[in-house]
Amino acid sequence: MDSVLLSGLGIAGNMSADNSSLDPRDVTVPLRNLRNSVQCVRDRVRDGESKECNEDFNLQQFWDTLGQAFKAASQGATKLSLVFSKPPLPSAQDCERLADSIEKNVLTLATVYYWLPKSQGITLRRIARDATVEVLEGISQLIEVILKTPLQSLSQEQLTSTGGVWSSCDYIHRLPQDNQAAVLSVMASYSAVVKDAIEEMEQAQADSQDPFSDVLDDDDLDSRGNQDTYWSEEDKQLMAPCQGLMKAGKACLKKLSGAVKAHGKVDSPECIAQLDDLADITKEISPNVDDLALSLYPPMNYAGVRLNAARLASVVKKVLEITKSSHVCPEAELAWVQFLDGAVQHNMQKVKDLTQNSI
Repeated sequence: MDSVLLSGLGIAGNMSADNSSLDPRDVTVPLRNLRNSVQCVRDRVRDGESKECNEDFNLQQFWDTLGQAFKAASQGATKLSLVFSKPPLPSAQDCERLADSIEKNVLTLATVYYWLPKSQGITLRRIARDATVEVLEGISQLIEVILKTPLQSLSQEQLTSTGGVWSSCDYIHRLPQDNQAAVLSVMASYSAVVKDAIEEMEQAQADSQDPFSDVLDDDDLDSRGNQDTYWSEEDKQLMAPCQGLMKAGKACLKKLSGAVKAHGKVDSPECIAQLDDLADITKEISPNVDDLALSLYPPMNYAGVRLNAARLASVVKKVLEITKSSHVCPEAELAWVQFLDGAVQHNMQKVKDLTQNSI
């Protein structure tokens, strides 16, 4: 056991917990200890904090070393799965040595992750953290599967869990390598959610005058005369500026992503922090688009629609404000910022005019 690694992570060793009275025939003891240790490291990585900065930090060296740690974790999981895939079972001592090796891999993985300081970007660090936690969770699940299934047979669940660890470890090659790429990655995920919400609303309008026709039985449709499930003409008038706000949110994410790609820098703490600020505020666009979209289904509560529209408008305007004051917005980018700001104001004023009797 590497006591330096353990103490550095603030984790007490678990592998020797029951070893003094270990029954040579009981191979599950070191597996249980390994599972407990992996879960402890996983929780520590998920909730722990790294250093604020490290002047000697080398980002490329970090990724190279983390890649090696992911590879070692994958190989350890493979060996563990193979050992318990067919008879004969390993001896308790061999199992303990294997578990000890895997635990060292896990501790190394966590230690390397902690090298990444916050000064390289909070967004980048979150992505690296999530990838590391996913590998640790996968190893923990694999051990659980081996413990609960017959130890001399290779179950489908064990195959699936092993494949899950491989997939999580291979993902290291697709992770963004700096904070600019990390911010672009999360913005792409936000854009996909917004795009889906807008398309679902447009499809509901195009499919039928009754947006619930696809979830009701024919008998219900024939007998139903409740107009609360239909959009009135007044509803449709209100939907137009609301959809305009949703599309402004979509356009904002698209144009901002282009600006980050073209002008984003990671050569100073200030620029890295500004990129993090953009990632944090744009995260609020998709849930607010969703809330507004859901409030547009009949029966519409105009006060609720107005509130959700105002929240979305506020978020988009905040994104534009932060964008305008950041390094990704040189003079050439100001036109779209100003255009979208005007579009948000115009659509929000229409929503207010159409809902003034509801407040």
